[in-house]
Amino acid sequence: MMPILRCVAWLVLTAPLLAACDRSGNAPGGARPPTLVDVEVVQAQVVPNLVELPGRVEAGRSVEVRARADGIIEQQLYVDGTTVAANAPLFQIDPRDLRARLQQANASLASAQAARAQTSALRARLAQLVQRKAVSVQEFESAQAGFRQADAALQEAQAAVARARLQLDHALVRAPIAGRAGRAQVSEGALASAATATLLTRIDQLDPAFVIFNPSHVAMDAMERDVSEGRVVLGPDQRVDVTLLLEGDARPPMVGTLDFSETAIDPSTGSRVLRARLKNPEGRLLPGQFVRGQLAVGTLRNGMSVPERAVQIGEDESSVMVVTAEGIAQRRPVTLAGQAGGRWIVSAGLEAGDRVVVDGWHKVQPGQPVAINTAPPGKGKAP
Repeated sequence: MMPILRCVAWLVLTAPLLAACDRSGNAPGGARPPTLVDVEVVQAQVVPNLVELPGRVEAGRSVEVRARADGIIEQQLYVDGTTVAANAPLFQIDPRDLRARLQQANASLASAQAARAQTSALRARLAQLVQRKAVSVQEFESAQAGFRQADAALQEAQAAVARARLQLDHALVRAPIAGRAGRAQVSEGALASAATATLLTRIDQLDPAFVIFNPSHVAMDAMERDVSEGRVVLGPDQRVDVTLLLEGDARPPMVGTLDFSETAIDPSTGSRVLRARLKNPEGRLLPGQFVRGQLAVGTLRNGMSVPERAVQIGEDESSVMVVTAEGIAQRRPVTLAGQAGGRWIVSAGLEAGDRVVVDGWHKVQPGQPVAINTAPPGKGKAP
């Protein structure tokens, strides 16, 4: 009898505790409390107007080194891919035939000088005789014509010597500019021709470097319209800074300026040409390299931005989580226009007044009720 009474007493004492547990919501089927999140209210503000474009690197100067003399390539005097100074020797063309031509031209010059001296003396002698009427005027005029012919032949011989000397000088091929010399296009023993301007190598001057962008004329028109209508404000110097986004490069970003804008439209692509100039002392940019450039085209008067940590970047699109007026989490696709100061510039997808989840979005799903954390930073935030 006593054990039964003790069981009844235990049930009477624990019943209120069980009821309290049931009311607390931990029982099966109880409602889950809303997830606590931190939000930032989107406000229209002045933000950088960032435009991201693909581009291609071009050398500051690019020169094809071609043969200007005929002959066999005797020696390559540089190493492929190395940096060379202006006027540095690159190739030696066999000079023997060219040296013989110079000697022949010098001999012709000496003959022309002698002929001119002879006709000059004859003209001077006949000039005296014709005044004394010792010779006819016709003989004197013939002597004068002979002198003129000899003088012209002398000038021609002098030009031939200069040309032969220049050809001999061209046998030693030198770098026309300083830069990085490319792979040799001819091998030792090959025949170089001045008539066909045999390509020997190429030299690219890498500092400064240019980056060529080809935005569509529709995008350019829209950009210019934004400026003319006051939505975008350019700086007082109208300068457009360009930051290159080099994938996998942890070094400081390369920054330059836009220095050229083509006014004509390419009819085959419907695009225009923009060119950025960048310092490239370390040779990080190489001709033909594809890069992405971020152009800072002034500022947007009514732009929007969100913290970087609020953005979910997927393979197909980027999105943020917003809290509706009913307190429901909603996924919102956004278009990003670049990063500045630890924030993403948002060009589409948000409106002023939207509440964007900045902390805690990874704990909620779209359609789930959430509670906004109103505690001061560092206190009362959801774990």
